Amino acid sequence: QLQLVESGGGLVQAGGSLRLACAASGRTFSNFHMGWFRQASGKEREFVAVITYSGGSTYYADSVKGRFTISRDNAENTVYLQMNSLKPEDTAVYYCAAKQSGFDYYTSAAYNFWGQGTQVTVSS
Repeated sequence: QLQLVESGGGLVQAGGSLRLACAASGRTFSNFHMGWFRQASGKEREFVAVITYSGGSTYYADSVKGRFTISRDNAENTVYLQMNSLKPEDTAVYYCAAKQSGFDYYTSAAYNFWGQGTQVTVSS
């Protein structure tokens, strides 16, 4: 099993920034592609960003492109999501997730392990 624990969520005003972190343990972190998803109240979980196992490639949802940056530190077994220029519509529970293989980075069902989520609230 790979355990994932998110941190860094909170309340921020529109235009502000937050940095989420997801600490992994239990298995070799560098073997996993790492993604961030979010789920707003009453909505389906949606893809936000993914970084491949080596950190060589990153992909983003159009809604966050240019504002969010995903990164990872394989020595620290941690993946990050830097969120800038936050908007009220970014309000959601943010989850990190891990998958070992395949090229479907955008579907939540493709991920094997999930964290418990961290709440991000952006006030207008």
